[in-house]
Amino acid sequence: MEFRGNQAIYLQIADIIIENILLKKWPEGERIPSVREMAVQLEVNPNTVARTFNFLQEKEIIFNKRGIGYFVGENGYEHAKAVKREEFIKHDVPAFFRKMELLEMSLEDLYKVYKNKSD
Repeated sequence: MEFRGNQAIYLQIADIIIENILLKKWPEGERIPSVREMAVQLEVNPNTVARTFNFLQEKEIIFNKRGIGYFVGENGYEHAKAVKREEFIKHDVPAFFRKMELLEMSLEDLYKVYKNKSD
């Protein structure tokens, strides 16, 4: 896998895991790949994956059943959505509004684009 240079690899791996949870490929209570399995699959150091799993545990998205593996936590979907929402508001929205200002676009213009997309 190719990683972007502008974000830590462990956070990029967290994004992959969160996306799988939000797409409901890994529902709450389901076992996810182990540190070793994920490291082999993504061709990264197992320590990097372990750091990712620690991060996701802190966010209450996954949990560890000692000796069995890692699982999507109860309310893991909601916690994952909250993490991505916060990231979106903190990083993507300001850049988006800046572009709107530069292009002199109004919220009405944006709403028209949104309505055309959903039709």
